[in-house]
Amino acid sequence: MTHFLSFVWNPNEGLDLGFFEIKYYSLMFVVAFTLGWFVMKRIFKNEGIPSEKLDKLFIYTVIATLVGARLGHVIFYQTELLWEDPLSVILPIRTVPEFEYTGFRGLASHGAAIGIIIAMYLYSKRVLQKPMLWILDRIVIAVALGGIFVRIGNFINSEIIGKPTNSDFGVIFMKLNEDFARHPAQLYESTGYLIVFIILYYIYWKTSKGNQLGYIFGLFLALLWSVRFIVEFVKEAQVDERADWILNTGQWLSIPFILIGIYLMVRSSNKHLPAHE
Repeated sequence: MTHFLSFVWNPNEGLDLGFFEIKYYSLMFVVAFTLGWFVMKRIFKNEGIPSEKLDKLFIYTVIATLVGARLGHVIFYQTELLWEDPLSVILPIRTVPEFEYTGFRGLASHGAAIGIIIAMYLYSKRVLQKPMLWILDRIVIAVALGGIFVRIGNFINSEIIGKPTNSDFGVIFMKLNEDFARHPAQLYESTGYLIVFIILYYIYWKTSKGNQLGYIFGLFLALLWSVRFIVEFVKEAQVDERADWILNTGQWLSIPFILIGIYLMVRSSNKHLPAHE
């Protein structure tokens, strides 16, 4: 079958070093955390925050993202792992039906968001001694940047795929043993996150909104989860959905984040901080 407007996607999942394979998806996480660290370093320097607090922030964020994302995936999408293969819940492996190193796969962004919020509460109390919303207003800039590369990793792995386009347009994922084109939903979402990052970055550096406690964090929630909500319309459901549901699980989980974001933006007008407190 000829597809004039589609392209075939069939990459390797990693670099085989003989004794070890570096998974591209895991590599995208490294890129995301590294770039996020540089973004936060510049912000902390601008705010006059000691560099040792940045190192602790990095540790809190990495642990919260991986643990939250993994537990979120298991709880929301693959609960059976809790009793069928419990080691795979917390380790980058699977033991059923046989042992295999899988890298960091099966991660849910909703779980990562909850994990990061909890971690930033602990970080703000134990390390930063500032309101939790202060650090959330700043770290979400790095989180939006990281999301770009995580979705690129999903695209490389041919996972979290889009629905068939029913046309020549789209991507043919050879690993799925298909000869029809699908929406590159991962790339749609990645592009959306890029736009969110640019908006947040601009607002922090070029406006005074960063001094409205909770505004940037609220804007992040409203924008990022709106992107997720919209892309879900062309994305295959990650779990079996009820036929009578208008929205899928990912969309239902996104709505509370969007509403909280709007609330925080409205509320922030009454909560100002001195510039670069």
